[in-house]
Formats: sequence, structure tokens, C-alpha cells
Amino acid sequence: MTGRAILSQPQQQHYLVITALGADRPGIVNTITRQVSSCGCNIEDSRLAMLGEEFTFIMFLSGSWNNIALIESTLPLKGAELELLIVMKRTTAHERPAMPATVWVKVEVKDSPHLIERFTDLFDSHQMNIAELASKTTPRDATRDAQLSIQITAHSPANNDAAIIEQAFHKLCTELNAQGSINVVSSTQPEDKPQ
Repeated sequence: MTGRAILSQPQQQHYLVITALGADRPGIVNTITRQVSSCGCNIEDSRLAMLGEEFTFIMFLSGSWNNIALIESTLPLKGAELELLIVMKRTTAHERPAMPATVWVKVEVKDSPHLIERFTDLFDSHQMNIAELASKTTPRDATRDAQLSIQITAHSPANNDAAIIEQAFHKLCTELNAQGSINVVSSTQPEDKPQ
């Protein structure tokens, strides 16, 4: 023995994306997160949404190879017990490239088919990456037609003139008779997401 200290190498992190889909009931999210924790995994990011009478829970997990293998082998059994559809996929973590601009939009418009597509096409035609999209339809009532609310967060990989996307957004809102707001933040400004 030479008396040298042996430095332990940090364990390499492995990553897994999980989607759970099923009928909503009390305690179901807690049951899933408890299963993840009992396997030694960390929830790095997650989203939960109610869609009709179903809920969907998406998680991005990290852990050692053994932790990830354990959740891969035990969660499908727990999912079957809870009558959930479970989809899992190994992935990697990556540094997101710096984006010169972030755009947040909110839209309120009379609901009809193809509206979300019109707004996603707007961002695509300006080479912007959609990072988040949320939409909700409020049913028709005695005072007004069904209304669609859309919120989109997008990033621009190029240093485009903010006025160009703002003008195109307002033009589309006018064409669709929609009420909309847009906020463009350059990477040199702090990214305080509007409420």
C-alpha cells in the first residue's frame, strides 16, 4: 500500500423521460412521485395537465444507471396497478444554446379549428423554436361563443429584429379578430416571464 488517497469518481448521471396518462383520482401524482423517489431518482423537470377526465404527467428524471434501471423495471408494474399508460425513453441532458431572443405571446380568440396551427406556423416561418405551448378552450355560454386561450414561449436562435415578429403577430391577430399580446426579450435583458 502506497498511502495515496483514492479519489472516488462522481457517478455519471443518466436521464429518463416518463409520461404517465390515466384517469385522474386523488393521490395518483403522489403515488408516482413516491415511486420515483423510492428508486433514488431525481425529478429534474415536470409538467402535469388535465385533459378531459384524464391527466398526463411528464417527468424528466436523473439518477445513476442503477436508479434509472430500477424505475424502468418498477414503474410499469405500478402503472398497471394504477391503470396508467406509462411511456419511458432514455435521453441525455444537454446544454441549451444561448438564444438571442425569447418571445412570450398570449392570445384570446373565438374558438375554431386550425387556430393553434396558425400561431405555431407564424413562429416556424420566423425560424423560432417553440419551447412551451398551452391552450384552453372555454365553452360557449349565454353571453359569448367558445373562446380559445393560447400561450406560447418561443426562442430565436438568430438575432432577428423584434419588430418583425411583433408586426407579423399583430397582423395575424387582426386577421383572426383575436386579442393578443407579445413580449420580446433580448438575451441582454433579464428574462422575467410576464404573468
